[in-house]
Amino acid sequence: MSVLAALFAFLGVGVVTGLSAGLFGIGGGLLIVPALSWLLPRLGVAPEVSVHLAIGTSLGSIVLTAVSAVLAHHRHGAVRWDLFRRMLPGLVAGALAGAWLADQLPGDGLRRLFGGFELLIGAWLLASPRVHAGAQAAGRWLLGLGGGVIGLVSALLGIGGGTLTVPLLLWCGVPAQQAVATASACGLPLALFGALGFVLAGWGDALLPPGASGYLYWPALGGIVIASMTAAPLGARLAHALPGARLKRLFGLVVVGLGAGMLSHA
Repeated sequence: MSVLAALFAFLGVGVVTGLSAGLFGIGGGLLIVPALSWLLPRLGVAPEVSVHLAIGTSLGSIVLTAVSAVLAHHRHGAVRWDLFRRMLPGLVAGALAGAWLADQLPGDGLRRLFGGFELLIGAWLLASPRVHAGAQAAGRWLLGLGGGVIGLVSALLGIGGGTLTVPLLLWCGVPAQQAVATASACGLPLALFGALGFVLAGWGDALLPPGASGYLYWPALGGIVIASMTAAPLGARLAHALPGARLKRLFGLVVVGLGAGMLSHA
């Protein structure tokens, strides 16, 4: 694959990611990681590090897109900063631990783990379960522990964490709008420290391609972020014109397909 073709491929991943984020309200890691895991080996990147680069780059892209989301939610006064502060230590520690754990796993093992997780999330989206609000008080210990688990899993897999954070906050009785806004705020430190952990974990690896800082690949990051931030508003407009339940099931099918693809190539 030529350099020009690679650039268009990264931009294409960004467009699909932005549209999906606007349409379905779910972070792009579920799409970015499998797309880059397929693309990078075709650019000559060693298979041993391609999945690690895909996850680290996904987290890096989430850092930049999360900033604008957090600011928008904060302007509407929807972020529960008190809950954010309770979750923050766990999110940071979990994200760093997730990056370290990912570095201990071989590429095929990481691919299988991600593929299995995508199948679970896809099945969850297709089932459209309802989380019963108010089942548990949002205590400091619960949010701290939950933040640690969410940080570890999200950094390990290169996702923003909203898929896990929103149900936890709803279960703690947080209204849906505040749960989504607070999850967006939690995604920022999670992705920031997760990406930093991947940079440190991969620093000096002889298999890394030019343009990589540890397990973060800047050419892909730039193309994805530019295109996704441009496409996200269009996805949001389309979301208002299409039935939400059908959109959620459609995305569930896409995620199941991507998860099966990751497993089949492991």
